Amino acid sequence: MYLTTNKFQAVIGAGPSGLTSIKGCLEEGLEPTCFESSDDIGGLWRFKECVDPGRANIYQSVIINSSKEMMSYSDFPPPADLPNNMHHTQLLIYLRLYAEAFDLLKHIQFQTAVLSVRQRPDFHVSGQWEVETERSGHRETLVFDAVMVCTGHFTQPHLPLSDFPGIEEFEGKYLHSWEYRSAEGLQGKRVVVVGIGNSGGDIAVDASRIAEQVYLSTRRGAWVVSRVGEGGLPGDLVGTSRWDRLMQTLFPSWIASSIENKVNQIFNHRLYGLQPKHGFFAQIPVVNDDLPGRIISGRVLIKPNIREVRGSSVVFEDGSVVDKVDVVVFATGYNYNYPFLPSGLLANSGLPLCLYRHVFPLGLARPSLAIVGFVCNLGAINPLAEMQARWATRIFKGLLTLPPEKAMLQDIKRDTSTLQNRFACLERHPLQVDHIPYLDSMAKEIGVRPNLLWLLLTEPGLGLRVLLGPCTPYQYRLRGPGQWDGARQAILTQWERVAQPFKTRIAPQEENKIRFSFSLKLVLTMSGTAILLTLFSRHSASSVLSHPADILAKVCTLPETMWGHK
Repeated sequence: MYLTTNKFQAVIGAGPSGLTSIKGCLEEGLEPTCFESSDDIGGLWRFKECVDPGRANIYQSVIINSSKEMMSYSDFPPPADLPNNMHHTQLLIYLRLYAEAFDLLKHIQFQTAVLSVRQRPDFHVSGQWEVETERSGHRETLVFDAVMVCTGHFTQPHLPLSDFPGIEEFEGKYLHSWEYRSAEGLQGKRVVVVGIGNSGGDIAVDASRIAEQVYLSTRRGAWVVSRVGEGGLPGDLVGTSRWDRLMQTLFPSWIASSIENKVNQIFNHRLYGLQPKHGFFAQIPVVNDDLPGRIISGRVLIKPNIREVRGSSVVFEDGSVVDKVDVVVFATGYNYNYPFLPSGLLANSGLPLCLYRHVFPLGLARPSLAIVGFVCNLGAINPLAEMQARWATRIFKGLLTLPPEKAMLQDIKRDTSTLQNRFACLERHPLQVDHIPYLDSMAKEIGVRPNLLWLLLTEPGLGLRVLLGPCTPYQYRLRGPGQWDGARQAILTQWERVAQPFKTRIAPQEENKIRFSFSLKLVLTMSGTAILLTLFSRHSASSVLSHPADILAKVCTLPETMWGHK
């Protein structure tokens, strides 16, 4: 049967992207109905003892790579006592708190699978979709004015067995990282892990604690960084500001070389067999605190790509052979497929993935279907998914419009070409985006991108935090639609929340305040600010400050505590 709805939006999936999409609909006065095939929220971040086809899965030891301030939603700072880099169980607590705070659960239909999403016969006029669902064997088709797909891209394992001759006759066991749960059962085993992405590195470390020997096979190598940054601060809070992004744009080679040198000072990637051919920013680095220690202790041995498998022996491209291998784990990524969507919907003009701003498919008469959270970046996914949802819901509501299809296609091709010149392996990973520029591009259209010059003029303490501090999501709630009165305070207190989890024991000496080594940045910023303000004052009849020197003087007299967490 068909049930007609009025201005209802379908949200598919109740993971991090689905939850923020429900909230995005509610902010715009839309009525969302979320379909979740499992019995709980969390998506990828909810550990399942048994793997279910078509669902994302994680292993028991997973800790998030992004710190809590960088992965938070823009109007919901994480509790101060949560650790900066959370175990997946703690991240799930944060998601539950978010869902409860905004009363999202009542909009979710659990244990309801989406079988198909197809256009109605009058789609060119109505833009409506027929969504067929199944629950407890009962099928139902409902009509929605728009659909938001939020199931992510970790559901369809990529297992390229044809690239590994002899693997199907392997005498041991092989599996994809999607199936891996823990190191249980690997005691005394010889394990080969194929692929050195974040999953490959994590699994190699996890298995090496009890296995006889672990071999980590990589074709290209990788840059490996720690979650722990300068001074023990979360690594992604240092060097990820708007100012840092500007420097990367102006001096890409110099900045990349500087970071590579710093990373190699911690441990020499060439000595450890990890040195990649690509530069630091050409591929997402591996975030792993333990891998260097497992390599230096011999618990993990780095090997080149596999040439072939012979019985229980694995032959590598350098001619070396490891005999009596028990388990091969393929950490070889995922395919990008939404089986419930019309075939070919995401492809266009010869591109295997053709989405405007990684959200809207081309070729539809009405922009009433959005893919949310279908991106990769050097940073957290939650803020990106949230911004996508805020942007998409305003388009659904008619407050914003998309460019003509020809212009969108040109934008996609231009963006693809730019990213191909920068990122390695883009063909296998067409979801790559630049974190701050991507957020800013949509924030500008919505009207929520922070006005940096105005902040520096009117409230330089906050303005400098926005410019020089980590680009936390709260910046996108300072102004415009969805403005949140708590955004300013969230930015001013973010270092307090960073410091709080460390206070399980106060050192005998006076507790030091968390500070940035921003001396050079501050000098450069003040110089740049002076230039900007000079230009600004020349083109403005009135100014908040009479001369650029006034703002510099005001900056120089800021209290010392602005560099701390007070």
